[in-house]
This record gives sequence, C-alpha cells and structure tokens, in this order.
Amino acid sequence: MRRLLLAGLLLGLSGTVSANEVEIINVSMKAMQGGFYVSVTLKHDDTGWEHYADAWQVVDESGKVLGKRVLYHPHENEQPFTRSLRGLKIPSSTRIVYVEAHDKVHGWSPQRVRLDLASPQGERYQIQR
Repeated sequence: MRRLLLAGLLLGLSGTVSANEVEIINVSMKAMQGGFYVSVTLKHDDTGWEHYADAWQVVDESGKVLGKRVLYHPHENEQPFTRSLRGLKIPSSTRIVYVEAHDKVHGWSPQRVRLDLASPQGERYQIQR
C-alpha cells in the first residue's frame, strides 16, 4: 500500500518538473525620454497555468529591482516570446544591470544576462542610445 502511494505521489510530481527553467534568449534596450524601453525574449517549456514563465526583472548589482514585467498567462504555443517594459529608470551612476527570469515552479533562474550600460552590445543584449 505504501509503495502504491509513493509511486502515485512520484508520478504526480513528475509533471511539475518536466519543463526546464526559463531561459533568457535576448535583451534589447532603447533609450527614450523618460527611461529605457526594454524588450526581453524568453524561452520556456510552458505546460499550462501551473508551470509557465511568469516574470522577468531588471536589477542592479546589489540586487535592487529597477523594473519588473509580470507575465499573466502561459505561452505554450508561442516560444520563444518577447515582452517589453516602457519607462525603466536606471540611475546615472549605475553601469551594470542584470535581467533575471522567473517561472512558477523553479522560481528565479540562475541564468541571468549581464548588461554593461557603457557597451552598445554584449552576450545576448543590445543597447541603443
């Protein structure tokens, strides 16, 4: 009886860990009056309302959140997908920011994109001034 219960529990859990953590494919920032227009392209094996990429954010080197984009629904049939945030304010003294992505099961992915604001492009990012 215990083995059947354990097997059922493991089968139930297997569906929640089948999709990988969210991956940041690209970040594009464009300087505008009032801040930056930021577009982030994500890829995730969304499996429905219980497991999907549900947010991305821009943080400074100390981890302070400068801006966040919440994603309110799964994108099962739209992969990879891009969503944007307008009016991101970055203090003039800030040189490095990171983009982080989140999914409902794994939380914040350890994979981040580091943006050097003094460089117009880098690994997985572009900045237009």
